[in-house]
Amino acid sequence: MGVGEGGWQLFAEDGEMRMYRREVEEGGIVCDPLKAVHTVKGVTGHEMCHYFFSPEYRFDWEATVENMKVVEEISSNTLIFHQIHKRVWPATQRDALFWSHMRQVPNDEDKDAHDIWIVCNNSTEHESAPVGKCVRLVMTVCLVCQTFVDPPTENKEISRENLTCRITYCSSINPGGWAPASVLRAVYKREYPKFLKRFTQYVKDMTEKKPIMF
Repeated sequence: MGVGEGGWQLFAEDGEMRMYRREVEEGGIVCDPLKAVHTVKGVTGHEMCHYFFSPEYRFDWEATVENMKVVEEISSNTLIFHQIHKRVWPATQRDALFWSHMRQVPNDEDKDAHDIWIVCNNSTEHESAPVGKCVRLVMTVCLVCQTFVDPPTENKEISRENLTCRITYCSSINPGGWAPASVLRAVYKREYPKFLKRFTQYVKDMTEKKPIMF
C-alpha cells in the first residue's frame, strides 16, 4: 500500500527521510502502523539488511534494547531473538520474542533496481523464553532495501559514489498492555526518526572503507 492511500499521515520529515503513521487502537491500546521511506547514498541494500539482521551489531545502533539474546538459530538467515527493551516511564517494561529472516528477493517488475534485500521480524513463541515480568509486545517489522547504480556501469568497476539505497521500513506494534496513548505517540514521534537516522548513518560509517557487498 502506498502512502497516498489508506489514511497515512506524514509526521516527520528530514531531508530524504519521510515517516508516516495511521492512528489505530485495538481495545484502547495504541497500535499505530508506521511506515518510513528514505534514500541513502553510498551503501547497498544487502549492507543495510546485513547490519539490521546480524545480532553482533544490534547494540551499536538499537538504543531501546537493554538485553538481547539469540534463542535459536534456525538457519544462517533465520534467527529467533528475545529482546528486553528499556523501560519508558510510566509504562511497564516490555520484551519481544520474534523470528527474524533475511533474504534477497527477485522483483521482475522493477527494472531499475540492481537488487532488493529484505529483513522481516515477526513475533512468535518459544519454550525457552516464556513471558516473565515484562509485558510482551507483539510486532511485525519489515525492512525493504533496493540498490540503484547510477550511472549504470557495464564492464566498469562500481564505486560507492555510484550507489543509492532506497529504504522502505514498515512496523506494526501492539505494546501488549495499557500505556498512555499520548505518551506512546510522543515517544515514537521522537524516537523513530532518531532510530532511522542513527541506523542509516551507522551503516554508512561501517561500510565506507570496506569492499561493496552486493
